[in-house]
Amino acid sequence: MSMYCDQCQETVDNEACTETGVCGKDAETSNIQDLFVWELKGLAYLAERARTEGIVDEDVRVFVVEGLFSTITNVNFDPEWFEGQIREGFELRRDLRERYEREVGPIADEALPDAATWEADDSAAFYRKAPEVGVQTTESEDVQSLRELLTYGIKGIAAYADHAYVLGEQRDEVFEFVQRGLAATLEDELDVDDLVGLVLECGEVGVEVMETLDSAHTSTYGHPEPTEVDIGTRDRPGILVSGHDLKDLEELLEQTEGEGVDVYTHGEMLPAHAYPAFEEYDHFVGNYGNAWWQQHEEFEAFNGPVLMTTNCLVPPNDSYAGRTYTTGVVRFPGLPHVDDRTDGEPKDFSALIEHAKETEPPEEIESGTVPNGFAHNAVLERADDIIEAIQAGDIRGFVVMGGCDGRHPDRDYYTEMAESLPEDVIILTAGCAKYRYNKLDLGNIGGIPRVLDAGQCNDSYSLLKIAMELQAALDVEDVNDLPIAYDIAWYEQKAVTVLLALLSQGVKGIRLGPTLPAFLSANVVDLLVEEFDIKPVDSVERDREAILEELESSPLVPAPSA
Repeated sequence: MSMYCDQCQETVDNEACTETGVCGKDAETSNIQDLFVWELKGLAYLAERARTEGIVDEDVRVFVVEGLFSTITNVNFDPEWFEGQIREGFELRRDLRERYEREVGPIADEALPDAATWEADDSAAFYRKAPEVGVQTTESEDVQSLRELLTYGIKGIAAYADHAYVLGEQRDEVFEFVQRGLAATLEDELDVDDLVGLVLECGEVGVEVMETLDSAHTSTYGHPEPTEVDIGTRDRPGILVSGHDLKDLEELLEQTEGEGVDVYTHGEMLPAHAYPAFEEYDHFVGNYGNAWWQQHEEFEAFNGPVLMTTNCLVPPNDSYAGRTYTTGVVRFPGLPHVDDRTDGEPKDFSALIEHAKETEPPEEIESGTVPNGFAHNAVLERADDIIEAIQAGDIRGFVVMGGCDGRHPDRDYYTEMAESLPEDVIILTAGCAKYRYNKLDLGNIGGIPRVLDAGQCNDSYSLLKIAMELQAALDVEDVNDLPIAYDIAWYEQKAVTVLLALLSQGVKGIRLGPTLPAFLSANVVDLLVEEFDIKPVDSVERDREAILEELESSPLVPAPSA
């Protein structure tokens, strides 16, 4: 075994990747990430101790959040970059400890966990240490499982917090929980009950951070509006933007105006077309391709440069690697990288733009349009129509089919489920799971589309908001009495945060697929089943019948006529 990683849905045999990651991450990168996460936990431990004494270091808070984001699946594949970050973490830790001891008093090394004191000068020592600090070093299987669940939920929180921070919004309580939750994974005296409490709190903070990001997006770019997005191509050179970061897209659009280059979105960037602020850019022309895992074919056919703004990078083929640019926390050895903003100035995309001018227009791989822009504001503007349709029996209910897409062959389940649901059932979605069915002609109910796409996985707050507002409007005490069923796909750690967020709001009966997380021990699975009735997806036929029974059991759905 040269590595051990079980944090994503596609991990080998639903157990762990032990030689190389299915994502393309090699053992060296996996191990150095393990060491970096362990160091971040130690830094968070010290920062949490300092915070209780009134000492808050903004640089440390941001470093921890961005560092966690960099270790999410399909973000950063560059071990040398992680080595540099580990060294920077040592410097931040030394500075914080010196400040603490200057203002509060000395701390003995024995009073701190190894993660908050260990240090080395050379890279070789990093790789010797890494196997000693991975997830398998926890003796209790259930404690290990809950520590992983908590850590991965916090990674998702960190990603959302980083996006909001870039747009100038943050909440102290979110950053504080990131530190406190990470520090707790080093506390050997915490038992299963303690960790379960922290996992549920992680879900509550997940709701809070997603609400913060929603506010950041809508206050900056306006509320998304229902939009038909072109999926064809034009005859000019293009730049393809993938990932999730709207700030990067905004700056690129500004810098490409009048340059004779069109800008297309890919994957999770599709929802950008629904924001009013982007309507003014005539060269922002449409969406190209599908979910992240189809990059090899789609990036090849695009011909122009690609900008990866966040997670969802697949290690590129040599044929297009030279025109794949990374930015932010995204890195891959040998790929050109657009540096971060400095002194409040925008990123400089000039090299990428000049590169685009030398390329052929994209090869057209499909045509037509795809609907988007049904975030909470757009849906709730029609709340009266929706409630009336429910009460009249025209809408039987909703199935939340948000989450992630991936390569797993069993994900065809979600296409087949969407096709098999009756015409009086509406699908609520967010995330790239929608690419399994968003181009199907599923019709509408009284002018309400049967697929309501709220946007990115980052926009999953909309799905919660819609449920909470309908609950209030219909005066329903228990959210589980709403005619809403949950059939969710997951892939990476942001999806873990969304799952915990749903659980924190009391949602029960969630179907999760295409497999349950490998990092959940049998006892932790039993706990989730007992407390929240979480269940793995089954066959489309059995799940469809069970979902319809759930919808029809809602006291809000009229009984069928005799």
